[in-house]
Amino acid sequence: MTLLPDWVKNGYLRLIDPVADWLVERRVHPNTITVFGTVCTVVGGIIYATGHIKTGGWFLSITALFDVLAGTVARRSNLSSTFGAFLDSTLDRLADGFVLGGLAVFYATSGLHHSVPLMITALLGLLGAFLTSYTRARAEALGLDAKVGMLQRPERVVLMAAPQALFGLFFNGWPLAIIIVVLTVTAWITVIQRVVFVYSATTRAAAASARTEAEASPGSLPAAARRALV
Repeated sequence: MTLLPDWVKNGYLRLIDPVADWLVERRVHPNTITVFGTVCTVVGGIIYATGHIKTGGWFLSITALFDVLAGTVARRSNLSSTFGAFLDSTLDRLADGFVLGGLAVFYATSGLHHSVPLMITALLGLLGAFLTSYTRARAEALGLDAKVGMLQRPERVVLMAAPQALFGLFFNGWPLAIIIVVLTVTAWITVIQRVVFVYSATTRAAAASARTEAEASPGSLPAAARRALV
């Protein structure tokens, strides 16, 4: 189960295809796109921290396309690399930190919308976002593909930008508060889903390995078979 249906993701990818082709034709390196997109996201997080939520939402909605463009350009220009994947993953964490950290600063410093519970919720969402990525990375180090759970990065990027661009602080800031709660809850659900997935996969693998060893051991063979071996 995911928050964004495939037709939304595929439609968005079709929309940015011409931009990706334009960048490939001009030989723009995907790492350059990654760094530029991260800088833009950091600026968006700072805009959030200053309380200009709607402006920050529109800014992040526009700059979010760089996150997708970097991977698309890398594949189409045959410039995919191990370092590029490492850089992208590392800067994604920086971007998440500034956006959710910016929202936490907003709730900590705003005169009208000051809220310690929402500040703490934003910080918990930030921790959940980091753990979502960490659990997948650790699973991949074990040879497992743990790309499971409700909140993948595309969903997180959309939730951190689009609703704020549409609503800002309308309705006394309730849409923003709801989005932060949804982000935090689904991030932690995703972490739990990935932990359960890795536990199940490793437990099955250990059980299968134990069965194989038992079957290969003469002591596990039927008595008639053991006598035949003697």
